[in-house]
Amino acid sequence: MPQVTLPDGSSRSFAQPVSVQDVAADIGAGLAKATLAGKVDGQMVDASFVIENDAEVSIITSKSDEALELIRHDAAHVMAQAVQELYPGTQVTIGPAIEDGFYYDFARDEPFTPADLEKIENRMREIVGRDLPITREVWDREDAKRAFADLGEHYKVEIINDLIAEDEDVSVYRQGDWFDVCRGPHLPSTGKLPKAFKLTKLAGSYWRGDSSNDTLQRIYGTAWRDKKELKDYLHRLEEAEKRDHRKLGRKLDLFHFTDEAPGSVFWHPKGWKLFLELLDYMRQRQEDAGYVEVNTPDVMDRSLWETSGHWFNYRENMFSTQTEDERIFALKPMNCPGSVSMFAQGLKSYRDLPLRMAEFGKVHRYEPSGALHGLMRVRHFTQDDAHIYCTEEQMEQECIDVVALVLDIYKDFGFDDVVIKLSTRPEKRIGSDEVWDKLEGALSNALESMGLEYVLYPGEGAFYGPKLEFVLRDAIGRDWQCGTLQVDMNLPERFDISYVDENGSRDRRPVMLHRALFGSLERFIGILIEHYEGKFPLWLSPVQAVLLTITDKQDDYVKDVQQRLKRRGVRVESDLRNEKVGFKIREHTLQAVPYLLVIGDREMANGEVAVRTQGGEDLGTMSVDAFAEHVQQAVAELR
Repeated sequence: MPQVTLPDGSSRSFAQPVSVQDVAADIGAGLAKATLAGKVDGQMVDASFVIENDAEVSIITSKSDEALELIRHDAAHVMAQAVQELYPGTQVTIGPAIEDGFYYDFARDEPFTPADLEKIENRMREIVGRDLPITREVWDREDAKRAFADLGEHYKVEIINDLIAEDEDVSVYRQGDWFDVCRGPHLPSTGKLPKAFKLTKLAGSYWRGDSSNDTLQRIYGTAWRDKKELKDYLHRLEEAEKRDHRKLGRKLDLFHFTDEAPGSVFWHPKGWKLFLELLDYMRQRQEDAGYVEVNTPDVMDRSLWETSGHWFNYRENMFSTQTEDERIFALKPMNCPGSVSMFAQGLKSYRDLPLRMAEFGKVHRYEPSGALHGLMRVRHFTQDDAHIYCTEEQMEQECIDVVALVLDIYKDFGFDDVVIKLSTRPEKRIGSDEVWDKLEGALSNALESMGLEYVLYPGEGAFYGPKLEFVLRDAIGRDWQCGTLQVDMNLPERFDISYVDENGSRDRRPVMLHRALFGSLERFIGILIEHYEGKFPLWLSPVQAVLLTITDKQDDYVKDVQQRLKRRGVRVESDLRNEKVGFKIREHTLQAVPYLLVIGDREMANGEVAVRTQGGEDLGTMSVDAFAEHVQQAVAELR
């Protein structure tokens, strides 16, 4: 006689075992109709799942947070059924729900084409219209292998052999005549799948993600609760396409990549100016916050990385080399060991703490070539790194100060919507549970004392300490993980660093905070390019103004004005080409230059410039000094 406790705390008793669907019907006919699945004691289950004992139960409807993953998983299954109906002989392999959508990998000799996607999508709608019941069956392991082998589905046989335990029965979901190995859960029927889905692209993949295995074809799709959500998402995709930093980087002449240096950025003059402006901005913010700046070597001996633990926990991501004297060196993937070595030079006192050491360190990490993506995923990048050494008593306040600095800096770039993630101890880690308890407590206490909400991610911390991650939401609603804060008592122990406490004891271990604000400067610039759609705020724009001549008579005057503005701190260029001024205006407007300064005979005679904004607003004529002051005031207001 199970007793079911609902999320509102109320309870219902039943004389016999009941399904989740039965519980929903007992609550009300409307809820029963809307039921997609359930949660029993925190575990997602099918609506048909039978509850035999007392349990906490919640009903999953389209309004539930969990609904999207369920919908996307079912969309993947419906897509796989559609593919096999349209293209007999195609094998289905693995098809999960992913962020914003789903995919399925298929084995088929003939390549899919964009035209095939439309056919598959239409068949998916037809399958939804059939309203096929989706039922779970538990098969004997050998019977399941035999059934899939008879269908020619040897990938499914491999999944059963390698990914399902020997003593485990095989869970199979059936919709009509089609079935697949799956742990579930799923919707009650295909008719419950909203027709708010779209197949988006084709891609290649490898069986089980291994390049030595068979090549497969991947079809991606997206699925949502309703057509409005789908429409909004597709609009975001269109916006993202327009804002693609790789396209804008070429258009604005900021940077390029080549196959000769995969994952490494070639900065053009305008892009490097943007990079340096960010660097100068961060240097000033850090100096104001009490940091000192240091610099450590890019290449260091293997022994250092063994001491830090990177050699054993991160080696697959490191570039290493052996010299003629048989010493092994590694390009640094992180700045922390170099920072610890810096701290170890000379005796430190408790009076020196907290010691905040910042470094714009170049780091090198091996990323698979298929994972590289413009500025967003590179192999060689610059971290705005800092390491703070403090006492245990200072640790929580230092965490508070870092969080406050991070959030304030993001506001300067227009990022007011920031999600904070707290990632706790991973399975593969160094240090005792007692130490991890202290470190996790410092981070959570800091956030709670500031009244800040956070999302907990158990098991996602770094191998040496828990971390905070700061996720920014950009102008079109996309999320980007940027800054991090990690607390660490393990590296100070491994490197045997210490300070002299107030009692003269020389063996006190400092706490080490690892902190990055932008994270990777390269990646942050990519985010900014897309966030601003290439139209940077005036203070950050690589070129703040362009002087445009009407005829060559103004050339000497323009050269003089350019030098005067540069001396006043305005980043200005001149366009002396023998082109119509309207053509020049259009071209530099497309280059997202904030101010266009037109110079004709009248402006030259009066010692002025005619000022036009990138948006087309005519600000009239100004003296050169007045324009310089206008820019300086506008920059001050924006920052």
